[in-house]
Amino acid sequence: MTIASDDTRPGAHHRYQAMREFLESMDDTLPGKFEITKEGIVHDMMSPGGPHEVTAALVSRRLEKVMPDELLAHTGTPDVEDEPEGIMRHPDVMLIAWDDLNVEGSIDSRTLIAAIEVVSRSNPENDWAGKARDYPLLGIPIYAIFDPRTGTGAVLSDIHPTPDGPRYATRKDFLYGEDVTIAEWTISTADLPRYPAKD
Repeated sequence: MTIASDDTRPGAHHRYQAMREFLESMDDTLPGKFEITKEGIVHDMMSPGGPHEVTAALVSRRLEKVMPDELLAHTGTPDVEDEPEGIMRHPDVMLIAWDDLNVEGSIDSRTLIAAIEVVSRSNPENDWAGKARDYPLLGIPIYAIFDPRTGTGAVLSDIHPTPDGPRYATRKDFLYGEDVTIAEWTISTADLPRYPAKD
């Protein structure tokens, strides 16, 4: 679900702050995850569980086995934020240096090496479309998507300017079971869980 907001007119900063304050007031009162996008507030109404959380944990663990010790594949809080762009997102996994994580409040999105999302069963467009649009605006150089619905994914990279703003120029698709390279590190996608078939 998206609550729309026109951020192109004067006062967009005030609208962003109002949305930010609304989300803080909703903290722990409603299930699911809230984020602020260029289109407004996105609410993924289902709390992630099962294959979603296991995928994030496995991807994080596999990356940390091959990355240097000064980096981590972080699966916790906080959000990444670019207030001038009016965007606040929460990647499922973020590749970041320990020093860049050690801050108060939201993380500067431009310190991320990569953002990784496990596609939500209830709102897949948020991961495949919304975040593919917002992450280059946030300056995140690499965006990897794992989709337990289909057993597929993609790695987006090479931010370049377009008439609609910065976008990723390169997309490398993969199937579960293949190796995938995210930034400089290659991991297996074998044995990643899938969402069960709907009745």
